[in-house]
Amino acid sequence: MDPAILKRKIAACDTKRERIYYWSAMAVRSALIVAFAIVFISLLSRVFGADNTPLAVALFCMMLGIRFVNFEYCVGDSLITLAAVLAILVLAPCAAAVLLPVLLIPLHFAAFFALLCMTTQRPEMGNGGLYSFAYIYLTGNPVVGEALIRRGLLALVGYLICGAILFVKHRDQHKTTRFHQVIRKFDLSIPVYLWQLRMALGVSLVMTAGQILDVERFMWMGFACASLLSEYPYSGNTFGRFWQRIVGAIAGSCAFFALYLVTPEAFHPLMGPLGGLCLGFCVDYRYKTAMNCFGALMLATGIYGLQGAVILRIVDTLLGVTFGLVFATLFHRLAAAKLLPDPDLE
Repeated sequence: MDPAILKRKIAACDTKRERIYYWSAMAVRSALIVAFAIVFISLLSRVFGADNTPLAVALFCMMLGIRFVNFEYCVGDSLITLAAVLAILVLAPCAAAVLLPVLLIPLHFAAFFALLCMTTQRPEMGNGGLYSFAYIYLTGNPVVGEALIRRGLLALVGYLICGAILFVKHRDQHKTTRFHQVIRKFDLSIPVYLWQLRMALGVSLVMTAGQILDVERFMWMGFACASLLSEYPYSGNTFGRFWQRIVGAIAGSCAFFALYLVTPEAFHPLMGPLGGLCLGFCVDYRYKTAMNCFGALMLATGIYGLQGAVILRIVDTLLGVTFGLVFATLFHRLAAAKLLPDPDLE
């Protein structure tokens, strides 16, 4: 169960024994997820190379999500589009690393928009955030040559695993709905499709800006912007998540900084898993943002040093959410001018 569900059950408990039971369940759930993540990602990284760890991370997240959330059309078409999704995740980020700057916006937009069209018919279920994370993370960690071949083989393994889960869990759902029917319904007067367009355009612009300007760890800008734009239902007001992201990033970065300084060096490699464990107890977006900093900063500290990594995390987050806020405001004004009157878009 999701932590939000477990915490609602805890709030409804009448006895201390019941509360202990659900708190214990939440702790065991969190520990098992982190333990499985370590085993799964480490095994795939060992087989397919450390440079393909980002795809292993993305596949792990896809596995967790695909158990509960399908693509909202028949399983046969879903298996085909799942293959297309993984092909995009392998090829588009690597192409972006070598293309001319003028081609980056159309590449990112086409790839990201295709991902959303194939996977995210109901943004409230979280697929938009999941696949945007995968695309941005892999764009920040491209590979070439032999490593790209190994990444393709890893994607094939991921397809077999995720495809099997998708078939077993969702084969009896949406049997009469075909993917081409979903595409034909595309209409920008419908909030979900307007959300897809805004998400794809905003992320493609911020990723392109980060690459062209050679921003260090530009994928952190992408994460922050995508998080802002992924909020659903569609709304032109993104101030709430804007401030939550900033508060979470600063609090998480400062907590990591302080903990890193006061703990022995032998403890430092455990700070990423610690963040994952704590994430299993989080419901509030600010706390989730803060805990996500631990794993990111653990890796970045080895590259930029502790102070440099913390400053970079905060600065990139500020750049990303500021871009997202300005873009969302301008996009909404343009959409309102073209598409209103429509009460769902106001």
